[in-house]
Amino acid sequence: MELILASQSPRRRELLERMGLTRFRILSPEIDERMDRAMPPAELVERISQEKALAAQALAGAQALLIAADTVVTLDGAVLGKPAGREDAARMLRALSARRHQVYTGLTVVRGEARDTQHEVTEVSFRPLTDGEIADYIATGEPLDKAGAYGIQGYGALFVAGIRGDYYNVMGLPVPRLG
Repeated sequence: MELILASQSPRRRELLERMGLTRFRILSPEIDERMDRAMPPAELVERISQEKALAAQALAGAQALLIAADTVVTLDGAVLGKPAGREDAARMLRALSARRHQVYTGLTVVRGEARDTQHEVTEVSFRPLTDGEIADYIATGEPLDKAGAYGIQGYGALFVAGIRGDYYNVMGLPVPRLG
């Protein structure tokens, strides 16, 4: 059986490999990932992960086992996706400074007609951030392609004061749930 990861995320690829899954193909079809920010975050990430999986299945065939995921950060109920640029990243990081927020990841696994879609939520607390720290972090380029404008597995780890839940979920793939 062919295993396909319906994502271009290097972090998701790395996490599958950490699980011992080394023989898989990457297939990431274009889908409309515009977010309906009025939709509850759990429903939003589940919908987008399901659309990714089904679009990949249409290309790969029904016998492949497909894994797809989508991640967003929420603060006070507002969805923070990937920043539109450096200024947007700075705005998000200032908002997250010294606050708790939630990371939602929708996960869909599909094979043939069988489909399972779920989500995971992890709470993350940031320590207070200075404008200089935010500027230095943005200068690395790391936050520009990540939901909430940070990567917990990289330089963004310096901002995290605490976590409640699945660490890997914050990276973009809830490994225990997938297992």
